[in-house]
Amino acid sequence: MIKLFAVAFAFVLASSAQAMPLAPLQQPDGIVMQVREACGPGMRRTANGACLRTPARRSASRCARGVTC
Repeated sequence: MIKLFAVAFAFVLASSAQAMPLAPLQQPDGIVMQVREACGPGMRRTANGACLRTPARRSASRCARGVTC
């Protein structure tokens, strides 16, 4: 009789571990994951997050308009 209770108790402990898994500790912050925040070619980002043209892009733009080349 004691063996029966011991086997039943072991079975209950083994099955309850699979029945209720633990939740993950860290939940995802949001649904959307931002992969890249880029300004584009010839641009750079300032400390405040604004996009500024680099000198190379500025001179290429002026040359394309025929201002200076």
